[in-house]
Amino acid sequence: MSTANDRPLQRPDVRLLLMPLPDFALLPFGAFLDKLRFSADEADRSRQRYCAWTLMGVDSAPVVSSSGVQVTMEATPDSVDLAAFDYLVVFGSRTVQASLGHVHTHGPVLRQAAARGLPLVAIDNASFLLAEAGLLKGRRVALHWRHVTEFRHAFPRIAVASEQIYCFDRDRITCAGGTAAIDMAVELLSRHCGRERAFKGLADMLVDEPRHQGHHLQSMEGGGPDLGRHLVRAVALMRTSMADGLTVASIAERIGIGRRQLDRLFTERFGHSAHNHWTAMRMEHAHWRVTHSHHSLSAIADEVGLGNASSLARLFRRHYGTSPGAARAGGPRD
Repeated sequence: MSTANDRPLQRPDVRLLLMPLPDFALLPFGAFLDKLRFSADEADRSRQRYCAWTLMGVDSAPVVSSSGVQVTMEATPDSVDLAAFDYLVVFGSRTVQASLGHVHTHGPVLRQAAARGLPLVAIDNASFLLAEAGLLKGRRVALHWRHVTEFRHAFPRIAVASEQIYCFDRDRITCAGGTAAIDMAVELLSRHCGRERAFKGLADMLVDEPRHQGHHLQSMEGGGPDLGRHLVRAVALMRTSMADGLTVASIAERIGIGRRQLDRLFTERFGHSAHNHWTAMRMEHAHWRVTHSHHSLSAIADEVGLGNASSLARLFRRHYGTSPGAARAGGPRD
């Protein structure tokens, strides 16, 4: 006698085409894929019953992650039927420059999918690739906080959802990366498979509950949950407004307190003024850009609101005891 599990499987509720770029990060890729796996079947059987996925590369060669792990591709653009899928999910490379560099190889595939009405999902730095390919016009974009200023500088006409870890905007979904891929996957699956199936497996993944798209990262501020609402808002504005021409006084006004009160809060919590805190944040970002990109000092200075290359070089040496050129020659340091 046959059982329900012996019967032919029905069409999955949602089907996804997954395309990791070379040098992709394993964390968002594995997090997203394992969330699909838990929701795809009963118990822990891992069959693709309620949701299904296929790994696609621009060719049949394995795609190597940033940690050296190779992932075998199951399909290529020539062998896959885009009409058989509900989403094309792209996982970004380790660096922005690497993601942008794939516009000639992966851009045509993305444009073809978009032209056929297939919704596109960009995780981590893949948002830069979609923007470079002209596929994010008129959309809001969620980004990793470290890349918000860089994205705004490169694509000033595209709106950034700077306070979101993922963003659903019609036929485009963007995600900041990291473990936010789990939260975004839960939201996506909820829309196709229902809330119960979308939440399935979270306890096994040791996730208490999925975060809302507007979740605020306490760890981003370095102050823990006791930072206080005024400081949380002030630091968030500082981090996302480096090149916007805002002043400390205007930030204080936006959060509804006086400049002196804001300075007092920063001094009590961090031991320095709001201005000094913002300068330190700018220098931290500038150091990261110097050691992780080939952008000119002038471009980086403009990106972090420091005016010009000479000002940046002077502050850089004061903060780090070395020149930007020497730091860049030393290579990336996280």
